[in-house]
Amino acid sequence: MATQLQFYLDRAAEARSDAEAATLDNVRDRCIRAALAWEKMAQRAALTDTARAKLAEEKAIAAIAAVPQPI
Repeated sequence: MATQLQFYLDRAAEARSDAEAATLDNVRDRCIRAALAWEKMAQRAALTDTARAKLAEEKAIAAIAAVPQPI
C-alpha cells in the first residue's frame, strides 16, 4: 500500500516542519519524537510492501508452474 507509506512520510515531514517552527524546546522535542515515530512506521510499511510484492511474485510463479504443459 503505497498510499499508507506516503501518508507516514507526509506526517513525518509535517512533524519536522512543526519542530523547525516551534519556539519552545519541549514542543520541538515532541515534534522531533513524532517525526521519528512516523519515519519508523514508514520503514515498516516499506518492508511490508516489499514482502507483499515478493510473496505475490512467488505465488504467481508457483501458479504458472502448476499449469499442466501440453505434450
